[in-house]
Amino acid sequence: MDHFTIQTGDYNIRPGLVGSHENAWRWLSKPGTWLDGAQRVAVAAEIRQAHSCKLCAEKKEALSPNVVQGEHDSLGVLNANQVGVIHQVATDSGRTSEAWCRGAIDAGMGEGEFVEISGIVAMVMMMDTFKRGMGLSEDQLPAAESGETSRYVSPGAKRQAAWVPITEPEDVSDSDGPMYPSPKAGYIYRALSSVPDSMRAYWDLANEHYIPGQFIYDFATTARSILRPQIELIAARVAALHQCAY
Repeated sequence: MDHFTIQTGDYNIRPGLVGSHENAWRWLSKPGTWLDGAQRVAVAAEIRQAHSCKLCAEKKEALSPNVVQGEHDSLGVLNANQVGVIHQVATDSGRTSEAWCRGAIDAGMGEGEFVEISGIVAMVMMMDTFKRGMGLSEDQLPAAESGETSRYVSPGAKRQAAWVPITEPEDVSDSDGPMYPSPKAGYIYRALSSVPDSMRAYWDLANEHYIPGQFIYDFATTARSILRPQIELIAARVAALHQCAY
């Protein structure tokens, strides 16, 4: 892919990590479950736009983001509700709430669309943060591919344990396709499960940045170049900086 420039002579990058980024950008350019290719690429562009949004900066500094009103500095491609969700998750995810989530859905965003957008935000920020950490430029966004959305709803998804419907391991159906590496999969693994395609795409990328799912409960794993305690120390510090509930 001509926009993908992760390889550099200064570092020895694992082939699996390179491939996961290539696959993620390719996946993002295609029609998804609720968003078509053009909309998904527009979401990626809006994620980057959010970091220079004046309203987002003001909200971030405020005691509560809800006390700051105004319009986001958007690219003008997506609707205001979509932009609001993207900017909030991209710039101040630690202060999202169930009321905020339900507000976006009550304003007309489908639950599946909310999940798909959230997954794209997580994936693009993961890849962009990696590139910045390596001292490299962000990738050029891919050209969108045409085609129809699948509009697939996981039959076993229900809203009970989370703000949006999730499919528990015991409720996975054959039509969902492969979902979990283990019935013990934690709730962070289940978050995108009502949109199985988004869930698989996210974890294909995330597992390369962390450790493969089958090693989650193996605390003596040598799946990476550093020890598992070192991995967890870094992960805990990053999670704290991002105000991650996990």
